[in-house]
Amino acid sequence: MTIQRFETGPRMSQVVVHGNTVYLAGVVAGRAAGKSVTEQTQDILAIIDGHLAKAGTDKSKLLSATIYITDMKTFPEMNAVWDGWVSAGNTPARATVEAKLAAPQYNVEIMVVAAK
Repeated sequence: MTIQRFETGPRMSQVVVHGNTVYLAGVVAGRAAGKSVTEQTQDILAIIDGHLAKAGTDKSKLLSATIYITDMKTFPEMNAVWDGWVSAGNTPARATVEAKLAAPQYNVEIMVVAAK
């Protein structure tokens, strides 16, 4: 079975396709500094849409999602954006974790796995 990799760098690939499964690396907002959790989540989900399309799938085929936020107090704010984006009736298995992220400007990071 072949493995396809997109946006591959020396440390990681943004998208890996193995068989009919698509794995995305954790996605953070572009130019996150000064953006609210709402804005960062909107940006991240748009990036995820693009990565999924590149791999030949979409959010209706999400299998799982892991969401990292720096402060659980912002959970409702992030969820409001997520709930408006996720495909109704096709919601993935999901976990949300409070965690310190790679750089202080990031408040949200989302990683998903999808079927093709």
